Amino acid sequence: MSEHRRKPPQPQGGGRAAARRAQSGSSSGRRAAPRGATGSPSAGYHGPGAEERPQGGRAEARRAAQRSGGAGGGRRRAAPEGRRGRAAASRDRFIDYPRAGKYGAARWVPSWRLVTGMFVGFFAGLLLVGGVGYAMVDIPKADEAATAQNNVFYWSDGSQMASTGGKANRQIVPLAEIPDELQNAVIAAENASFYEDKGVDPMGIARALFNMAKGDEVQGGSTITQQFVKNTYLDQSQTLTRKFKELFISIKVGAKMEKEDILAGYLNTAYYGRDAYGVQAAAQAYFGKDSKKLTAEESVFLASVLKGPNLYNPDGGVGSSATPKANTQRAEKRWEWILDRMVEVDRMPQSERSEITDFPKLKKQKSKLAGQTGYLIDIAKSYVAKTADISTDELEKGGYRIYTTFDKDRVHELEEAVQETRDDLLDEKKRPDTDTHVQFGAASIDPDSGAIVAAYGGDGYDKGHYTNNADTMGVPVGSTWKPFVLASAMEYGTVHTDGQPLSPQSLYQGNDLTVINDQNGEPIKNNKGLPFQQKNEGTQAWGLITLDKAMEQSVNVPFVQLGIDVGLDNTRKTAMDLGILEDSFDSGNMNNASFSLGTSTPSAIRMADAYAGFASSGTHYEPYSVTKVIDAQRDVELPGFEEPEKEEALEPAVADNVTKVLENVVQNGTAKALADLPFPNAGKTGTTDENKSAWYVGYTSELSTAVAMFRTNPKDKELLSMKGVGDLPSIHGGDIPADVWKEYMSVAMQDKDYKPQPFPAPAPLGTVYNPSPSPEPSASETESEEDDEKDDKPTPSKPVDPPTDCEPFDFECMTNGGNTDGQTTDGGTLGETDSGGTTGSTDGGGTGGEEDSGTITEGTVFGNTNSGGGNGRGGTTG
Repeated sequence: MSEHRRKPPQPQGGGRAAARRAQSGSSSGRRAAPRGATGSPSAGYHGPGAEERPQGGRAEARRAAQRSGGAGGGRRRAAPEGRRGRAAASRDRFIDYPRAGKYGAARWVPSWRLVTGMFVGFFAGLLLVGGVGYAMVDIPKADEAATAQNNVFYWSDGSQMASTGGKANRQIVPLAEIPDELQNAVIAAENASFYEDKGVDPMGIARALFNMAKGDEVQGGSTITQQFVKNTYLDQSQTLTRKFKELFISIKVGAKMEKEDILAGYLNTAYYGRDAYGVQAAAQAYFGKDSKKLTAEESVFLASVLKGPNLYNPDGGVGSSATPKANTQRAEKRWEWILDRMVEVDRMPQSERSEITDFPKLKKQKSKLAGQTGYLIDIAKSYVAKTADISTDELEKGGYRIYTTFDKDRVHELEEAVQETRDDLLDEKKRPDTDTHVQFGAASIDPDSGAIVAAYGGDGYDKGHYTNNADTMGVPVGSTWKPFVLASAMEYGTVHTDGQPLSPQSLYQGNDLTVINDQNGEPIKNNKGLPFQQKNEGTQAWGLITLDKAMEQSVNVPFVQLGIDVGLDNTRKTAMDLGILEDSFDSGNMNNASFSLGTSTPSAIRMADAYAGFASSGTHYEPYSVTKVIDAQRDVELPGFEEPEKEEALEPAVADNVTKVLENVVQNGTAKALADLPFPNAGKTGTTDENKSAWYVGYTSELSTAVAMFRTNPKDKELLSMKGVGDLPSIHGGDIPADVWKEYMSVAMQDKDYKPQPFPAPAPLGTVYNPSPSPEPSASETESEEDDEKDDKPTPSKPVDPPTDCEPFDFECMTNGGNTDGQTTDGGTLGETDSGGTTGSTDGGGTGGEEDSGTITEGTVFGNTNSGGGNGRGGTTG
């Protein structure tokens, strides 16, 4: 037989059928893996050296393949086995999360067992912590903790200034001597559930937070017990440790002390204002009687002031929002609310409530703090409260050593300067209708640090004057605002210079009653829709005048137009960069032209600080009054009282050029009375509408000082006119305020620590702008409101051409050799006008020394026109 017909050798034990089955099984991959790969007794094809199949045959091979989870059906049978494995594994985990045996989002949904376990575990832990805390915290000795140390204030040289607060004024009385009305009022306002709670009231805390979020008037979140614990056993720190102590001590006190004792303890330790701790001291301080004699109205008042004496004591408190007027309004509102609340919680019958209608009359406040000490302490406390985030009421409880920036000698010198000037110029007995109610406010700042060196706040707490005039907003600053307008023009440029700095030698129209144009060159309209004409103090025809000269003589018209050209927003930004607070801007004139004439009301401290920026070549420091605070109870120094960082408010060239202009005000202008001082100085005078305030703000390289003078009605604190004060027709910044400044600075600058230095020479700056080649029409050439209504225009005067032989920007030449006698110039510019009912004249060389801001009311321009520093008169509008 040929080779190709020879049959291959057949395997043993199965023949061809077995071979086919083996071959089919190996190719399908369904019933078994290749022989030998699984360890099955069934081997592959027999070949040389192959093992022989053991006993059992095909049935045994199938069972072995099934046990090994062969290649075909193994995947479908593996999942149930895996789930069973994970489920078994989950039984070995302490917390089954994410959940085993679940897929997708279901793995992350906790089981009810897990939720229940966590809930139980949380509360068990809370109870454990509470139990441990309750067991570890004991009630301290009240005598040691309740008697807080005084606050001690120190001068800048480290010597003691005053000691206030703490245990100074506290008298303990039994609950029987505290009227039921006071007890019920405090419970109704502070903690209605006092007699039912266990010392803490979680629902009360939640309710207080909810009502606070709605803006409602609510009782406090802390219970009376908690407040008693805080006042009696703990310091006033706001740490988490102290809060926990307060909580646990309150629970323990609530469990061990009678409610009556807790209430009496709270009323005897709480602070009521007027340096009074406890109800007996408060009754004497506010009403001059013992606590047991308080009426229902008086009792509810004391409950009202507990909300926070700094904001609810009608005398006023520390901070711009704690004025006597604002505090009185808050106290009256809360007084009414507590009375209604007492009815609501069944602590006063409605019939009795209906009979209480009049807010109680308080006795005149008294203070042990004499002279300027009370005002200085208020300034320091306000700074500490802001910097360390401690309320002023907490500070009143004592325990702090506060080191201030106040120089004892400078404070004494400033107070003496005010008093000497007052004695020399004012006579309340001789002129009671004019010289009474005149007040001064002043402040002095170090330009190189921002430290408040001295302040004058008034006659003193001991004299019954409780408003700090050095740190109070409300007195318009007048023309002392003009340097901010000029600085802004140098910093940002105007619409005429395409943003390039403007030179103070630029020429602006200065004539009285000049029409003011907007940035598009169109006349600004007054309330009657007619062109707005700005009023100067007098009617002198200035014609074109440099800004330098306009500042020197305090001419209004150029600065009102300049303010529009530079943009009022830019002026505001410049003022804020120099330290003026935004909330002192006159909101009623924010977008009116008169804003540039000083209708805003910064404090004396802020004005001194802003001018300090000029003195320091544009560097600004935030004013500060405290250098260090030590918590004496914990013996730690509080952070945050480092010196303020310097900021560049203005370019040095801008600040130095402003200083040069203000030096000229002293040498040749409205502050010429200060020209004979033996050291370089610069400054600006200011007077406002109806002569209601007068300012002088000036500086040397070493000291910046602001002085304000004004009159107020003692009933409503409204400003009064100062016309006739000191037997003067009107008061200007160059008069009495400048006298105070001179008296103070002439002494202060003799201190060995001050070595007067000349101001830096200013670098050339700015584009010289001339708005027109010749003066614009004077007031007599403009159309008055009456003439407009009659459709009868006045005959314009002949325009004045500048002399051809004058040098560019030679002001004296252009105004005909300085002929400012107030009548006419050689060019024919009218100095005496009668336009729209506006009359007035100047005589005797009346180059008016000051001006009013010219506020527009119902289309009429008002302004005082008495020329200070000259012999001027007239010039009011009809």
